[in-house]
Amino acid sequence: MEFAITKMSSKGQVVIPVEMRENIREGDKLIIIQNDSQLIMKKMDTLDKTFTEDIEFARRTAEAWKRYEKGEFKSKTSDEFLKELKKW
Repeated sequence: MEFAITKMSSKGQVVIPVEMRENIREGDKLIIIQNDSQLIMKKMDTLDKTFTEDIEFARRTAEAWKRYEKGEFKSKTSDEFLKELKKW
């Protein structure tokens, strides 16, 4: 396992130390996963399709939860919901 020390700028930018970026090129997409106090960074092209779909689902769920907390969701009875669903 390798490690290096870096810091975040006032603009939220973090420099990846040169010894850690030999397989990362300009324009490569990276994903950062936060798990409690850990930050995990992975190249997007190394992820399998299922993991990418799981991350997208988690992102959309988090966005929906924020909208719910803001009161942006409508309340419906189950009958109203099923009637609306049939329109799809």
